[in-house]
Amino acid sequence: MAKAKKGVFLKRALFLAVPAIIALVLLIRFLNNSKAADLQNLLQNLPKEISQSINSAASNQKSDADLLKQFEALAADIKKKHEEQARQFEKERKALQKQIHELKQVPEQATLREKLVYAFRYDTKRKFPAYIWQIKPNFDSDSEDILVWERNWDDKNPGFVHEITNEDMAETLVRHFYSSIPDVLEAYESLPSKVLKVDFFKYLILLARGGVFADMDTNPLQPVPNWIPENIEPHKIGIIVGVEHDASSPDWRSRYIRRLQFGTWIIQSKPGHPIIREVVAKITEVTLKRKKENNLNTNLRNDLNIMSWTGSGLWTDVIFSYFNDYMRSGILQKITWKEFHGLVKPKLLSDVLVFPSFSFNAPSIIKKDDPNRSLYFITHKGRKSWKTAPKVEGN
Repeated sequence: MAKAKKGVFLKRALFLAVPAIIALVLLIRFLNNSKAADLQNLLQNLPKEISQSINSAASNQKSDADLLKQFEALAADIKKKHEEQARQFEKERKALQKQIHELKQVPEQATLREKLVYAFRYDTKRKFPAYIWQIKPNFDSDSEDILVWERNWDDKNPGFVHEITNEDMAETLVRHFYSSIPDVLEAYESLPSKVLKVDFFKYLILLARGGVFADMDTNPLQPVPNWIPENIEPHKIGIIVGVEHDASSPDWRSRYIRRLQFGTWIIQSKPGHPIIREVVAKITEVTLKRKKENNLNTNLRNDLNIMSWTGSGLWTDVIFSYFNDYMRSGILQKITWKEFHGLVKPKLLSDVLVFPSFSFNAPSIIKKDDPNRSLYFITHKGRKSWKTAPKVEGN
């Protein structure tokens, strides 16, 4: 049995060995002929060819990288042109929208306030327009110091449009901006004194165009953009005012309407602000009511009467009404004069930025070590030139 198994094994070994021997013989013969030499050369040159292939691939890769850079540059150029075109389209869209808005007629059945809202929209995100508005009497008031102050407004604010109007030009502007609201025009024309008209013009021009209104007897110490503190974002501010007086004695009622009042000789506002709009509405209503009652020329020499009609008394009341109207201001707690009593730094409530009394009524002489130096923006001479103007018919 064992012998039989051994015989089978030998047969299988011979079956596998014979082909292997034949293949070895053929390989030896192949290597001895000329073709074998070519194969050897091929094997010897293989590293060189591999290196050349690698270099060729690297060259192709570099070419691809250059081509990719060109595509990226082209894509960036297309994107830039697209963005420029989009900005141009947006600019044209806004211009067209403005033209369409100006063509719209204010509904006749609307109330006075609705007409004012319709005509002068308030955009909270809009920047303060770069306007400085001033008005001077028609009579000669160009004293040397007034001219110096005018130049200072220009020199310190080179990017601003500085408009100085007289009484006649002011009336033209009012007619232009309020032609669709006849009640406002009637009220303006009915005001019986220059000081009342100047007050009303302040609010009318700020409602329509925005910017800064400055009385002629004000002298700027710093550029207008410096007024906004660095820690307050400009888009959160809609109007800027300063404290006019903060009573420290009990006899304040003989000179003022309120214990604490906001000044009107400097106001900065965005167009259409609700506070300005409400002041315009109230002055219009009161004036037309007085006209109907034949009561326009009563107490025109009384400062308190002027304050409560068009001046800082009315201005103050409307501002506090705004603060205490949650739907408009968003303020939850009640705001009183105490909120600004003893104010020594700017305070932002809602979108109203209030400055201390010294900011827009800075001292004439400022010491270098004055702690409030950085908050001195305006000197106010309080000349009351409108009261000393030559007397004309109707005053």
